[in-house]
Amino acid sequence: MTQKLHPILLIAAGLAILAPAPAEAQNRPRPAPARAEVPGGPISAVEVRGNQRIEIDTIRSYMLIGPGDAYDSDRVDRSLRSLFATGLFRDVTISRDGSRLIVQIVENPLINRVAFEGNRRVSDDVLRPEVQLRPRSVFTTQLVQGDRQRILDLYARRGRFAARVEPKIIQLDQNRVDVVFEITEGDAALVARVNFVGNRAYSDARLADVISTKEAAWYRFLSSSDTFDPERLNFDRELLRRYYLRTGFPDVQVGAATAELAPDRSGFFLTYNVTEGPRYTFGTVEITSAFPNLNPDDLRRFVEVGSGSVYNGDAVERSAQAVADGANLRGFPFVDVQPQITRNTENNTINITFAVNEAPRVFVERIDINGNTRTQDRVIRREFRLAEGDAFNAAQVRRSRERLRNLGYFSDVQIANSPGSAPDRTVLTTQVVERATGEVSIGGGYSTDAGFLADFGLRERNLSGTGIDGRINATLAQRRSQLDFSVTNPQFLDRNLAVGMDLFYIQRNLQTVSQFSERRGGFALRAGYEFNERLRQSWSYSLINRQIYNIQAGASQYILEQAGTTLLSQVSQTLAYDTRDNLIEPRRGYLLRLGTDFAGLGGDVAFFRGRLDGALFLPFEQVFGHPDYVLSLTGSIGYIQPWSSTANQERIVDRFFLGGENLRGFALAGAGPRDLGTNDALGGRRMWTQSTEMRFPLPGIPSEIGLLGRAFVDVGALWDTVSGTNIGTTSSPRVGTGVGISWRSPFGLINIDLAQAVVKQSYDQTQIFRFGFGTRF
Repeated sequence: MTQKLHPILLIAAGLAILAPAPAEAQNRPRPAPARAEVPGGPISAVEVRGNQRIEIDTIRSYMLIGPGDAYDSDRVDRSLRSLFATGLFRDVTISRDGSRLIVQIVENPLINRVAFEGNRRVSDDVLRPEVQLRPRSVFTTQLVQGDRQRILDLYARRGRFAARVEPKIIQLDQNRVDVVFEITEGDAALVARVNFVGNRAYSDARLADVISTKEAAWYRFLSSSDTFDPERLNFDRELLRRYYLRTGFPDVQVGAATAELAPDRSGFFLTYNVTEGPRYTFGTVEITSAFPNLNPDDLRRFVEVGSGSVYNGDAVERSAQAVADGANLRGFPFVDVQPQITRNTENNTINITFAVNEAPRVFVERIDINGNTRTQDRVIRREFRLAEGDAFNAAQVRRSRERLRNLGYFSDVQIANSPGSAPDRTVLTTQVVERATGEVSIGGGYSTDAGFLADFGLRERNLSGTGIDGRINATLAQRRSQLDFSVTNPQFLDRNLAVGMDLFYIQRNLQTVSQFSERRGGFALRAGYEFNERLRQSWSYSLINRQIYNIQAGASQYILEQAGTTLLSQVSQTLAYDTRDNLIEPRRGYLLRLGTDFAGLGGDVAFFRGRLDGALFLPFEQVFGHPDYVLSLTGSIGYIQPWSSTANQERIVDRFFLGGENLRGFALAGAGPRDLGTNDALGGRRMWTQSTEMRFPLPGIPSEIGLLGRAFVDVGALWDTVSGTNIGTTSSPRVGTGVGISWRSPFGLINIDLAQAVVKQSYDQTQIFRFGFGTRF
């Protein structure tokens, strides 16, 4: 049975518990209770663990909390982020042990080597600058992924969108790694098709010939024009726009080009959207002048556009620049020419006024030159058409840039103007990028005149950065061999004077022409200067030893009399006026050249020889809508006259010959005076030639192949030779006509002509097929 406690007993027990303990019990030591962490307590020390390469003090320098600071979780978090941001650590933890702060780190490894595998189309030298990882730098996964994307972007720019890049990390000892990018290049994504929308005036084929991007074709294996390049699309849009502006469509708009990738990523389909607008012709063309002393009529000859012709935006820009240049030449340096255009939408004409206004007066304070590590400053400065202190002239700046580019010393030339020390001062900063100027050329080929040939040459166009051009060349051919050395200083003593010297030895086999051979050796001293940008004159003195030998027994009596050696002492001059837009393939402009030779200041021969050459190039792009339609008219007149009383003062090698290059349809020296008994060409003292040639693109042949067609008519005459019996000579003209093809192939220039002599003499020698081939590499 359970017993119940009496209430009095319960009260007594409670009092016993609450009663104070005896003194002995109070003095007995008791265990101290555990202390709670104080959130804001001071940090006594920062302990770093796990570091191998990085100094402890370096790690502590990135932290925002240190010994003596009150513990702050926010500052700890920011210290953690700061340590991660260095890129030095793969893992970081921060914990607290009492008043100590424990920083536990795992360092990122060092890169031992960066390598590429599987890349065949793109070399290591091209890939290496694209990646940021470098040996002995810190490895991070972020850098690896960034470099992977950069490699993919590089391949995409080269049209290889199917490329794959897989980075492989190879662990080494001492916390080092090798990074290997395994690359699968894939096939290039070529341009499968190019479409145009909105074009009515020109066909898709014509516009496809204008842009630089081309459809994939087997013959473009040496070109990258059929590789898709996003950056090239904007360039193509500008080409289309300028083409339409050039051919009479000032309101043209070329929208954004779209590119669609085929589902198999093998090719792109490009679409260019064009809004042509109406075609305009020029109405009235006028010039106004804000200068009382500048007559607009004096500038009219600089305008190349005329009323009634098809609008041409490029011609308007060229005319504005030409008018400004003309005003500068007349003593007005501060000129601004603005073409003001007024449209007449009813009859689609454009009235244009070239307003000649006064430009702000600005002078060149300084000309700075940067980027020339080899070429001397003075070589660059002498090409400038203006000097420090001159009036600023934009046309002269453009011309200076063209002259520097034409030197061939630089891959790029940029001239920028910036404000000077005063509002009327400007500083011209010239930035050049130098390129190699040395050349080693080895060539071979065949021509109808020289036969099979081999060629070797060494040339340095910028000796020691002085601008001096040195060259040595050797040619060995079936009918002509030559060895020559030349050196030219284009700005002797930094003046408008080009000085040079030539040493040469030439041997020619003329057995098929006149049954003899010739060899000559000697030297020439040259000097030339410019009157202006178009007009130039040069002088030379030549001393040449000539020998006529190996004359066949059955040769003409007039040839037999030429046997032996003569010494030619000759002074020559050439005066040339050249406005051509291009020296190799001109499309517009003209050339006039007068050459004279005076022999007899010593030596064995005495004669005066003069020759006048001219060429005119007329573009027919406005008519046919293609820039390769060009009409050329060329002509030449020559005369040689002995001035000594001694007979036969000139030699056969000094006379003119007609046929071959200067009269197609006839063999080399095939037209003109001839010994009817031996059929030997004797040459003549009087000659004239004229050639009319139309150059045009071949139908259906893309322009980048480099094939051009030619149709021509050549006319010429040669007469006045030695007098005697059985000599065939007449001043009657000969005519040859035909067609040809020119191909600027990767192996050199190839010319093929088919010509027929339609007007000739019975004793002339004709040639239907003419072939020339040459290459340099």
